[in-house]
Amino acid sequence: MQRLPLILTIAAGPLLLEACIPNQAEPAASPPPAPSPATPPIMGADTSTVMLAETQPVWTAQQVVANARTVAASSYVVKSGDTLRGIGNRTGAGSEAIARANGLPPPYHVRVGQTLSIPAGRYHLVAEGETGIAIAAAYGVAWRQIVEANGLEQPYILRRGQRLLLPGNAPARAPSSMEQRAAAFRIDIDDVLTGGQPAAPENGRTASASSTPKPLPSNVPAAQPARLSGSFDWPVRGTILSRFGPGQSGAKNNGIDIAAPIGTPIRASADGVVAYAGDKVAVFGGLVLINHGSSWVSAYGHASRVDVVRGQKVTKGQVIGLVGDTGYASKPKLHFELRKDRVPVNPMGQLPSP
Repeated sequence: MQRLPLILTIAAGPLLLEACIPNQAEPAASPPPAPSPATPPIMGADTSTVMLAETQPVWTAQQVVANARTVAASSYVVKSGDTLRGIGNRTGAGSEAIARANGLPPPYHVRVGQTLSIPAGRYHLVAEGETGIAIAAAYGVAWRQIVEANGLEQPYILRRGQRLLLPGNAPARAPSSMEQRAAAFRIDIDDVLTGGQPAAPENGRTASASSTPKPLPSNVPAAQPARLSGSFDWPVRGTILSRFGPGQSGAKNNGIDIAAPIGTPIRASADGVVAYAGDKVAVFGGLVLINHGSSWVSAYGHASRVDVVRGQKVTKGQVIGLVGDTGYASKPKLHFELRKDRVPVNPMGQLPSP
């Protein structure tokens, strides 16, 4: 059984990840004593580029400067030529936070003479290429708390110039490098899906999905499929080791675990675009996340090899990696999840009869 390193480099220094098993039916093993061998290179891609992408996930690429500005509650009278974005820039508050505080629906029009309430708080100014995971680490808070504080929704792509409201429990000062190394952060599938994309330029440019396994630049968000095409199919065939829901130990499994020999091809369950491919979510080892559109995402864990990269377009049945026993797996298997609107769904209800 391979064990994976729990050290993630963010901002000023390496950040220790706490190996959290998100509702897995199988009990957690002890933390790995040593890093596992490097993930084998992706076939057909430039080896040096791929290895860099594998060892340095996108959320470590852009250093985050903790520049949060404290804004006092106030009111603002809209003037001719004002936009909500401009009012946010002038007051230091996030335009989305102002819209929520004043009940403004999209597309957030304001009228001359309107009095707007400016909500108090600490706001981080997002730079191009920053990810939610890295921003959360810079302030010593959980990314999911920032998601909730700002009411973020799909596709969870931040933009340059956006102001994120920090939750009330954020430390008054940015953690030192020593504190960052000592702090324990829990990164799971939901964190990667909601906070693993780099902030886009203000024009919202994203990369077009390509079938070529060439890593995207670290400051370019991956394409988001508009809708699910077709139905889901089995990623591998084998004995079901554990099913969706509570297991004998009472812990909840967010997917199913399928037994298969090491090296068995893992196939994409449906058409989509790779949202993540790597080994930096320690519990799952080699992990691939595919965005299928219509708010559907599939997850494939414990892979011994990953054959795709972030932003790559894949088709149903395409080989995306090989079965393994990486992460916290006691035997060769595939951990497979389906999520709809971030909520785990029983895959058995979406797959054809065995």
